[in-house]
Amino acid sequence: MFEDKRWDDVFIKRISVYYDELKWLYGELYQNDRQAFDYFCDMLYEYYSEREQSLKEWDEAREVVPDWFAGNEMLGMLMYTNCFAGTLQGVREHLDYIQECGVNYVHLMPLLLSPAGRSDGGYAVADFRKVQPELGTMEDLAVLARDCHSKGMSVCLDFVMNHTSEDHEWAKRARAGEKEYQDRYFFFDNWDVPNQFEATVPQVFPQTAPGNFTWCEEAKKVVMTTFYPYQWDLNYRNPTVFNDMTANMLYLCNHGVDIIRLDAVPYIWKTLGTSCRNLPEVHTLVRIMRMAAEIVCPGTLLLGEVVMEPSKVVPYFGTVEKPECHMLYNVTTMASTWHTVATRDVRLLKHQLGTVFALPKQYVFLNYLRCHDDIGWGLDYEFLRQFGMTEVAHKKYLNDYLKGAWQGSDARGELYNDDPRLGDARLCGTTASLCGVEAAEYEQDADKLDLAIRLDVMLHAFLFTQSGIPVLYSGDEIGQLNDYTYHDDPFKAEDSRYLHRGTLDWKSVAKRKRKATREGRIFSEITKLARLRTEYDVFENAADAWIVETWNDHVLGIGRYYKGQKMIALFNFSEFDQTAWINEVEEYHDMLTGTVREAKAVGVPAYGFAWLITSFR
Repeated sequence: MFEDKRWDDVFIKRISVYYDELKWLYGELYQNDRQAFDYFCDMLYEYYSEREQSLKEWDEAREVVPDWFAGNEMLGMLMYTNCFAGTLQGVREHLDYIQECGVNYVHLMPLLLSPAGRSDGGYAVADFRKVQPELGTMEDLAVLARDCHSKGMSVCLDFVMNHTSEDHEWAKRARAGEKEYQDRYFFFDNWDVPNQFEATVPQVFPQTAPGNFTWCEEAKKVVMTTFYPYQWDLNYRNPTVFNDMTANMLYLCNHGVDIIRLDAVPYIWKTLGTSCRNLPEVHTLVRIMRMAAEIVCPGTLLLGEVVMEPSKVVPYFGTVEKPECHMLYNVTTMASTWHTVATRDVRLLKHQLGTVFALPKQYVFLNYLRCHDDIGWGLDYEFLRQFGMTEVAHKKYLNDYLKGAWQGSDARGELYNDDPRLGDARLCGTTASLCGVEAAEYEQDADKLDLAIRLDVMLHAFLFTQSGIPVLYSGDEIGQLNDYTYHDDPFKAEDSRYLHRGTLDWKSVAKRKRKATREGRIFSEITKLARLRTEYDVFENAADAWIVETWNDHVLGIGRYYKGQKMIALFNFSEFDQTAWINEVEEYHDMLTGTVREAKAVGVPAYGFAWLITSFR
């Protein structure tokens, strides 16, 4: 089949596994464009050939254990390079600290070349092959990845595939009138077709960036801009776009990136008369990208950013026979967690987790409390309606509570993208500030601080109890507070997400060694939980997990079972002591103290938790 190709035996063996499916799917998308497909295959070989031997050995090791990422030893940390350590070199210098946190999966937020003030936090890429100069170079990224690999750490990087910056070379040439490059985007001579799209396509940011199209004065045409006017949507109906963007992805992989986060993946295929979300062609593209990675760099994982309800998220795993993403974000659980903090009512969380626990064990979710983005309230309002919670009123309550505007609330957050017309808004803030640590320290109230730290730690214990990979947001390990200085920066002042994107204070990090400090108390507890998680097989992704009925709407109960180990985890979301009315027959030990503890009518202190296990080590 490949007699006319100068491909080596390993590549031929790999591509042979997928060739028929690749050819079929590619031909289906691109009208059997054989020239484009042949170019695509040759491009795969080019990047396979250029891959360093050390990375090929990394691939081979992971091929032996294809589910290497699904174990209980995985712990991630999400960070902005500039906020964490200034530069990529700075991150290298702090790898020992990252390792001290128990982290072996380092997610570097967007760091590719983006224009100042028009980057959406790095998500408007002007060059997919250059690092932002103040952060370093592509060689610095490769060296950092090499050092991470030597310590058993994986590196994750965002791949912004839906759009480019208006400063990208393609966009510049499109703006200059070159049709070849205008065809890489969605250009229209007038507003007729864009207005037809607008009839069915929702707006992502109706307040800060209304509409899905922008007039390009230089080209005298309308261009599609789903997110912001400076982010031009790519036209994946053009095979050149897909070929070149896949090449950009593989270029990053060949610089040591192990995990490619596919940003805004549901949006990448556009069809008139639809919502331009989650269309079947999106899954075809992701499947082809998965096969491309399996052929060129099989040690690489695809992480899908699908910020939607579970019914729309799960299809991005693909099927057992034809997988797509290796991992997906557990967005709904995150939002439901903060709903539960604000309401002290675990019924929605039980309902949502029951859905997740019922999914096949090969599905790996990334679980998190906070990330670089806001908290969106995409909750199951049909379920909540039976408890008298209506969508608009309930969103207002959640936002009021978590920004501290509700009587008795010590949370300190800010609204993001407030839309008074719809009574809608999202929320920003660090974990510690939302838990009340900031208010307690401001008021110098020791009792209030104890309670806030207990809530912070309990939430992390809940995070570690879920199946999948827990990911810490850099700074949460020491209880970092909100950074209000963004209000004084003209490039950031309009985006409240910078509230929780503050620079890591290394003087605060140093306090982790002092157990009496807030930093020391939170750091010691979180790292202890992380260590325990690696020691017990019951935290494996393959474990059975279920909801334990506690007969108390303030206390969430989770059961886990694996290889003869049974665990009962209890989480009190109330500021008052509660009892979990359970009656388990086995003999249990408290995992944190090692003492024998009955799993019957268990008392759980305010904002506290219990980890009970049948076989203590």
